[in-house]
Amino acid sequence: MKTGKKLLIKNAGAIVTCDGQDRVLRGAQILIEGQSILGIGPNLGGEGIESLDARGAIIYPGLINTHHHFFQTLVRNLQAVDFPSLSVMDWIGRIYEVFKLIDGEAIYSSSLVAMADLLKHGCTTAFDHQYCFPRAAGRDLVDRQFQAAGLLGIRYHAGRGANTLPKSEGSTIPEEMLEDTDEFLEDCGRLIDAYHDAGPFSMRQIVIAPCQPINCRRETFVESLALARDKGVRLHTHLGEGENQPMVERWGKRSLAWCEDLGFVGSDVWFAHGWELRPEEYRVMAATGTGLAHCPAPAVLGGFPILDIPAMLGAGMRLGLGCDGSATNDSSNLLDSLRMAWTMQAWHAKARAACPSPYDMLKLATRGGADLLGRPDLGSLEPGKAADLFMVDAGKLELAGALHDPANLLARAGVTGPAMLTMVGGRVVWAEGQFPGLDEEALAAQAELACDRAIRSRSPEYRRPHG
Repeated sequence: MKTGKKLLIKNAGAIVTCDGQDRVLRGAQILIEGQSILGIGPNLGGEGIESLDARGAIIYPGLINTHHHFFQTLVRNLQAVDFPSLSVMDWIGRIYEVFKLIDGEAIYSSSLVAMADLLKHGCTTAFDHQYCFPRAAGRDLVDRQFQAAGLLGIRYHAGRGANTLPKSEGSTIPEEMLEDTDEFLEDCGRLIDAYHDAGPFSMRQIVIAPCQPINCRRETFVESLALARDKGVRLHTHLGEGENQPMVERWGKRSLAWCEDLGFVGSDVWFAHGWELRPEEYRVMAATGTGLAHCPAPAVLGGFPILDIPAMLGAGMRLGLGCDGSATNDSSNLLDSLRMAWTMQAWHAKARAACPSPYDMLKLATRGGADLLGRPDLGSLEPGKAADLFMVDAGKLELAGALHDPANLLARAGVTGPAMLTMVGGRVVWAEGQFPGLDEEALAAQAELACDRAIRSRSPEYRRPHG
């Protein structure tokens, strides 16, 4: 749809707005002009307006993914690096030996795979933490990700990560994947100049995202902070996922305190995971405005503590939802992560005497994600906001009898299959089981070839059992 053209979405069974009043609208229409929502309500039609019939559908705001590692889609279901049998630090040391094999074509194809999965399941904006930069792969890996995002039509926030501490000084990073702080920051600056768009309805943004405190030099975090604040971009890293004890041994303090001392906290910063955070650290996070991406899949697969979300929200923390890397999830389906996140909270509800509602979890995946990414133009269906949405077919037999409450439906009833339609900025990017104008089968075959060349052909351990 061209900019300025109007589109009327009509006949929806319900519209779950996730707005400030938590409205669920029935008998309402959505009028879109260009990339944004012009109005929501009854009788919005007029002359010369294109229409889209959403009969039988429930419409939701586009989901927002706040932590992922797209490059890992090519190592899913790989028994040689099985996550549940290892600690986080041991797993990182082992799987980096696979990651160092990845090249630019593999980055492009793996990003397509992850982005397609996200879009199919209602995610319209995705942040990816790309910290895999093998020397032999070249310097254009994030550029290749933007090519993939442009092909599929997803809003993409690229986290330019790095690992700068060598194994000889206590990291788990192979020599082939090490960068120094200067080259990392130089590439961050290049990417910001080339891609970062801070305007409303932006499709491309850059985040400076050193991988994690345990595998980076202190100066990497200090200088990342200075560059991000100078350029007006956001900051991200892993924190509280098993590294606290070695951080205490190395620095005499836990990871959050280490980051706080450097100033690597604030409303422009969010961390991933946080299952090691303590209640007193919730208050530090809230007081500094620092956000957290909750990634339920690795917690379940690794047997890690389940976040006390009621206590975190009660302390005033800012939370969003993330798939996490495919190597600790084997999926890029944020609807599945939404369902998992809520059922994890329900498991602990009696012990904690509190449980977020399924709708509360949906808000983390929409409004919460928009807040973490600094996107007031996203996260809910309201006039003036981006026309980012997805539709669920409520006429399917498996949903009969479960339609009492559309706001709670997704997480409570486990609606995790492909969306009926996904729209980004007023443009339909997934509908009727296909990506308009794209040959999905050919793209899948291309990704398999990239995996064969970059990973399976390099070691017998990674070859297909029957291929």
